[in-house]
Amino acid sequence: MRPVLAGLAGLLLALTAALWWLNVRGDGTLQGGAFDANDPRLVERGAYLARAGNCQGCHTPRGAAPFSGGRGIPTPFGTVYSANLTPDGPTGIGRWSAAEFRRALHNGRSRDGRLLYPAFPYDSYTRISADDADALFAYLRSLPAVSRPNRPHALRFPYDSALALAVWRALFFSPGRFEPQAGSSDAWNRGAYLVQGLGHCSACHASRNALGASRDPAALAGGLIPLQNWLAPGLAGQPSQAVAELLQRGVSDSAALLGPMAEVVLHSTQHLKPDDLSAMAAYLQSLPQADAPRRTAESPAPSQLQRGERLYDRHCAHCHGDDGLGQPRAYVPLAGNRAVLRDPPANLVQVVLGGAFPASTAGNPRPFGMPPLATELSDEDVAAVLSYIRNAWGNRAGAVQALDVQRWRSSVRP
Repeated sequence: MRPVLAGLAGLLLALTAALWWLNVRGDGTLQGGAFDANDPRLVERGAYLARAGNCQGCHTPRGAAPFSGGRGIPTPFGTVYSANLTPDGPTGIGRWSAAEFRRALHNGRSRDGRLLYPAFPYDSYTRISADDADALFAYLRSLPAVSRPNRPHALRFPYDSALALAVWRALFFSPGRFEPQAGSSDAWNRGAYLVQGLGHCSACHASRNALGASRDPAALAGGLIPLQNWLAPGLAGQPSQAVAELLQRGVSDSAALLGPMAEVVLHSTQHLKPDDLSAMAAYLQSLPQADAPRRTAESPAPSQLQRGERLYDRHCAHCHGDDGLGQPRAYVPLAGNRAVLRDPPANLVQVVLGGAFPASTAGNPRPFGMPPLATELSDEDVAAVLSYIRNAWGNRAGAVQALDVQRWRSSVRP
């Protein structure tokens, strides 16, 4: 019996040592060169990088001081609350060193060594260069200090335990750095760096497993955003010029960025340099597209299409036209629109029920939007009008079911 117990104890010790090593690897490579955190040029560069990373989006609750933290980030495992990034000593990062800040970005560990939850996308930020991390730190240290204690996370058991987080990291997180691809242009590598690192596009546009880890973050194949029921479409192989225009203006003649992506445009991408937007778009265009999933939904019944046509005439035609062609730079065309044909049609349901506006940008300061119809249309009405839109003017897509509308309605903001 004793040899068995000794063997089990040895195995447990080995697993504990492996778990510890997997969670601290890379910590000894964080030291960078000396820099002046008060250098105005460094602070300005850091401000640009913070925009590129849309840091304000998660770290600024509505009505609160910028970067003061406390915004709730819903996950399938509970709510994670963002940290105070202002230079307040007791509640912010005022007592942090540059090396500790780098460790948070590159290794997902706090100043005191605690493991950070991956709602803070350090699985992407690990690719950020040390110089860019230092610039971000200099910018954040230049902000007005705000005393705002960090709010404890509200996660369910066992996801609220340090052990569960350590196991998750051991399974799914590996620290690293961005390595330029030999043979590719400087612009392509710049785009890859922004998309994979600061832009953390995989946070929404990569499919995830049951434990919330990205299955293939480099593929950017898209998927439903947990709890929000917005579909983040696949980004691979999209025309670069159209992508760059959408990221800068929020709209084009044939599309508009709505929902969570409108917020990204508002706070982040519209402020980026044209060369950086072009680089990101070129990188995305170069990614291989995954095979389109086969359509499995049934075609809509004639009675559903007739009902949908009547509802379209009453609620939609005055903006999008009897022919579904819309109005350039105002109301997007529905005929031949890839967003209309995507499955699942979660975004269409969100827009019809909750309404949506593109971001206000320098190129489109007064965007036209979609009014909410949640109080006017039943689940069956929404299913009917969307089924009609997805099968009119040459469109061909599966029927939208009332049960799907009912399920997605629950996530529509009142």
